[in-house]
Amino acid sequence: MSNLPRRKFLQQTALATAGLSLSGSLLANPISIFSANDTVNFGVIGCKGMGWANIQAHLKLPNINCIALADIDQRVLDERSAQIKEISGKAPTQYKDYRKMLENKDIDAVIIGTPDHWHCLNMVDALQADKHVYVEKPLANSIEECNVMLDAGRKYNKMVQVGQWQRSGKHYDDAIKYVQSGELGQIRLVKCWAYQGWMNPVPVKPNSTPPDGVDYQMWLGPAPDRPFNENRFHFNFRWFWDYAGGLMTDWGVHEIDIALYAMGAKAPKSILASGGKFAYPNDASETPDTLQTVYEFEDFNLLWEHATGIDGGNYGRTEGIAFIGNNGTLVVNRDGWEVIPEGENKNDEWVTKTKRIDLITPQGNALENHAENFVSAIRVNDSSKLTCGVETGSIAAITAHMGNIAYKTGKKLYWNAESGSFEDAEADALVRANYHNGWKLPKV
Repeated sequence: MSNLPRRKFLQQTALATAGLSLSGSLLANPISIFSANDTVNFGVIGCKGMGWANIQAHLKLPNINCIALADIDQRVLDERSAQIKEISGKAPTQYKDYRKMLENKDIDAVIIGTPDHWHCLNMVDALQADKHVYVEKPLANSIEECNVMLDAGRKYNKMVQVGQWQRSGKHYDDAIKYVQSGELGQIRLVKCWAYQGWMNPVPVKPNSTPPDGVDYQMWLGPAPDRPFNENRFHFNFRWFWDYAGGLMTDWGVHEIDIALYAMGAKAPKSILASGGKFAYPNDASETPDTLQTVYEFEDFNLLWEHATGIDGGNYGRTEGIAFIGNNGTLVVNRDGWEVIPEGENKNDEWVTKTKRIDLITPQGNALENHAENFVSAIRVNDSSKLTCGVETGSIAAITAHMGNIAYKTGKKLYWNAESGSFEDAEADALVRANYHNGWKLPKV
């Protein structure tokens, strides 16, 4: 055992104890066994924004290393590599092509922080390379990709955590338990919203050449081949349909996820959306800056709404979820949760139908909790321990994409859960992923 890493020894011991030959099929995809003292080696695909935030959260945990970074921008690679070296004492290996990084057998898990249109390829390739995966939200840029990723998550014996980190916030958990307690009475409407006052118009800019050190063709990947434009690159890619779904998928998956989980709901019966570029009609973005979407479920409606450039959201909050019941309303967001009771006049006395609960503020860091949950699930090799596994991520992302499809078609759409389609040719065309530049939708 002296020349064999401890966890590899444990893998082989576990197989031998089970009476399995080490040359058998299971060795091609062995069960990873990590003790609390074993080091878990991470790689990051897409290191600029949330990829960087996520690896920082993981590196705060014991026995976690970042040994590899993949990005199409050499300046980002150099900057993050220097920062990792400052944190851990050793610079990670750099890759411009993530597929080369996945060949590194020392990597146990990867964080995917690329634009949405890359998530499906990145995740499936990582799973097929025998890596655990932490993938940023939304899960994918189309419903078809979500389904492929769900199939991949079920097929491969790996942990997949989706970056909807509100699921790991204790105050969200407490709020959900209260909603499910019945104290609010019959819940008839759930409101979810994101009003983002910090978002300014995206100025129109001419096409240009990619910055030095940027592999722009690799950045495009399966998206349509277009000339480089600064507006479509780092961060602002979110507001262009080729790469993402606007605030509906950027913020919507966070809030809709909590709403659906609390209500025990999955697929809506119908979807209706209306909105447009009302605030900044002439800026460079494509996705709507103002949108309202109504989802019909069996015994309640869910309303999503977003707006850019203003902060005046519901209940005085820029973002949140409100569960509106006959006895009262629970409002929760990243600042905490409270209950606002309904009341009635009885014999000239105002009587509330449930107890008022003043704002309960959060404790701890939910993003760091989310990272810890992912690593804990890896160590015990149990996907049921994940607070936001691939199925959870797929439900939120698919629901958000339904809203965008309803907006694009301008129709009230009806979802057939059995067939997994709208049974409307125009809408179903938007369910599908369209890959370009020689890239193909992964097969599982």
